[in-house]
Parts: sequence; structure tokens; C-alpha cells
Amino acid sequence: MENMFRDLVNKKASLSVIGLGYVGLPIALEFARKFRVIGFDIRDDRIKMMRKHQDPSRELPEAAFEGCDIIFTSKQEDLAQASFHIVGVPTPIDGHNLPDLNPLLSATKSVGKVLKKGDYVVYESTVYPGCTEEDCIPVLEQESGLTAGKDFKVGFSPERINPGDQNNTLTTITKVVSGNDATALDNIAQTYEAIVTAGVHRAPSIKVAEAAKIIENTQRDVNIALMNELSIIFNRMDINTYDVLKAAGTKWNFLHFYPGLVGGHCIGVDPYYLVYKAKEYRYHPQVINSGRFVNDSMGFYAAKQLVKKMIAAGKNILHSKVLVMGITFKENVTDIRNSRVSDLISELRSYGLMVDVTDPNADSEEVEEEYGFRLKSKYDSDYDAVVVAVNHDAFLELTENDFKSMMKGKEKGILVDIKGIYRNKIRELTYWSF
Repeated sequence: MENMFRDLVNKKASLSVIGLGYVGLPIALEFARKFRVIGFDIRDDRIKMMRKHQDPSRELPEAAFEGCDIIFTSKQEDLAQASFHIVGVPTPIDGHNLPDLNPLLSATKSVGKVLKKGDYVVYESTVYPGCTEEDCIPVLEQESGLTAGKDFKVGFSPERINPGDQNNTLTTITKVVSGNDATALDNIAQTYEAIVTAGVHRAPSIKVAEAAKIIENTQRDVNIALMNELSIIFNRMDINTYDVLKAAGTKWNFLHFYPGLVGGHCIGVDPYYLVYKAKEYRYHPQVINSGRFVNDSMGFYAAKQLVKKMIAAGKNILHSKVLVMGITFKENVTDIRNSRVSDLISELRSYGLMVDVTDPNADSEEVEEEYGFRLKSKYDSDYDAVVVAVNHDAFLELTENDFKSMMKGKEKGILVDIKGIYRNKIRELTYWSF
């Protein structure tokens, strides 16, 4: 166990990555340029694509697979060939906003069944402080019959991958690492240092590393919630929030956050993990919960503002039609998980509006499976209003004439611009943004 890193470098030992989504696949490919890697995912369809050098998430080009010593498999027994396991499966929330550890514990069981003396298990999935040691290690011990610390090592190194970001990537972001003892920490740190050019930060404990990750997204969530609340206030004052932020941003220490729909599998999820764990210690977080409430309500708020604009324009809501542009959780990605645009759409439909949805990045079948509707590939020309919900690059160059061509009664058309990307560019249409 003391020479795990050396064995990986000499390819006497193999490394496995369990879960090959947005987080796991880039990590697996990067490690495969240095070590022998086994990429594991439970979905056969995804494995078949990766064997053809295709990223199911459409984030990585075929070239990213070249020069990699990696095999892709969905067979649990293949994991037995590895001695250093990295778990990067999703950690979502359920319908009650409580942590859903099922994917994580299922992956942990798979690793536990093949665990050998001297092996390492490192978790990258975002969890609450204590989860690795209190929830995962007991499963590893039960499935393997081994003892953590004595027979195998455990660590936690939270993922920091930002989907759609070509500048801040796996190798250029400092990696936080931790281990259950000094030997584990040293080997885990050296392993990640082999691929992360920005270097690593050695956290003093697994819990510190878990907490560090979860507050990264909680901090962003609370700050965005403040911007969203300010946008509600400024809307009542008939002040454009983005104009206010531009003016305030001229001060050197002003923090640049912006209003918007907060979804996805990180910022919209992670705070709930911390809230859940805090209650175990008999503390009910006020600021974090308030931020979550504000951000979770913004899709419904935007829909209501549009309906008010339509009524003011004399439109018959029950005979009106709206186009929503964008369904992914953020710009320039294909991921639709936990997209808060769905809240806006469901609220508009609750008023009786006919709603079409389009998105050049999303897969229509995935959207139908997740949200129950299909995407339109072409715009109609008879919409009463258009909502640009996601600022994809494909939407940035659209002009007022482009939007007018989508609408009937051009002079009465309404444009809702969630991200404020057309601010000061709309002259004739009724315009509203956060």
C-alpha cells in the first residue's frame, strides 16, 4: 500500500473509474495517458459509444480518447483487475430534496465485492461531511470482509469539473485531496499530481475535503439567491437589475454574481446535502434554506411575470402560444438534469398557454423521458411571446427582427430574456428580464 503510486506508474497496478459521466469520463481519459485504466459504467449503451471514441455527454471530442490506455466495461468482475478505484457517480436529491445516496452506495457495493488487500478507494462524488466514513466505508467493509485502514485505504477528492468550460478544466484546477491516514494521503496526492498541472491541496482529513466541496456550491447558491431577490425588488421599482449590477461592479471589491435559474446537479443540489447533515446536529440552516427557496422559485416567478405582460398586452391566455428557447441547466452543455427551466414551462402550461420548447444542445428523447415533452427543431411564426431561458452561443447573435419573425402581431410580441443578453438591443417588442 505504501508504493501504490509507484505501482500505478510502472503499470504493475491498474486504476478504475466507476461512473463515466460528465465527471468520470474526463478523469478516466486523463489518467489513461499515464496509467492503465478500467472505465466502468452500468449502462451498456454508453460503454458501446465510448469504445467508438464517442462521449455520450457530447463534451469531449474523439481526439480526447487517443493515446489512452483504457478499457471500457459494464462488467463488475472487470473491476477486480484494478487496485486503485475512483468513484464518480452522481449524488442527486429525491423529490423531497433529501440526499439520494442509492447510486453512490450501489457503486460502493460493486467496488466492495472486488476489493483486495492493499487496494485504494477514492470518492469524487459530492457528499455531506462524514458520508465517506459513515456511509461508504461500512459498505466496503461488509462487502469485502476487509478492514479500512488496515487492509485497504480510503480517500476523498471532490470533483471540480465545470461542464461547458473550456478554460477551467480538470488539469488546470487545483485538486483537493485527502486520505484516511498519512500513507493514503501521500499516494492519493501523488496520483492526482501526475495529471493535475495546477497541483493539489492536501486537506487534513476526509471530512474537511467533503466540507470544502459542498460549501463551494453553497456559497455560489446563496450569492445568486441574493441577486435573484434583488431582481424581484428592482422589478417592482421598474429598474433593470443588470444595469444596477453593471454600475455596482465598477467597485473593485464588488462580487460579480447575476440573477438566473439555478439548476443542474451541483449548485441546485449540494446545499440540500449540507442542510440535511446540519439537522443531524440539531441546527436548522436559515441562510442556506432561504437561498434555496428563492432560487427554486425563480422559474415560477418568471412565468408569472410573462403572463402579466401578456394580459397587459390584451392577449387571450387560453389561445396564446409561447416559445421557450433552452432547456439545459446551463449554457452550451447537453445536460438537462434538474433544469429549472422545467418549472417555468410547467407554470406557463398551468395557465392554459400552449408552450413549444427548442434547444440545439439537448436531445429530444432525453427531454421527453425526463420532462414528458419533445423539442421542436424549427421555430413557428405565430408565437405571442418568446422566452430565452438559456444563453447558448447559438442564441447570442439573434436580433430583434429574428424574434419578430417568430411572432404574430409583431408589434405586440413579448420577449423574456432570463439572462439579460439582449438588454438595450430591443426597441419595438415588449421586453422583460431578471
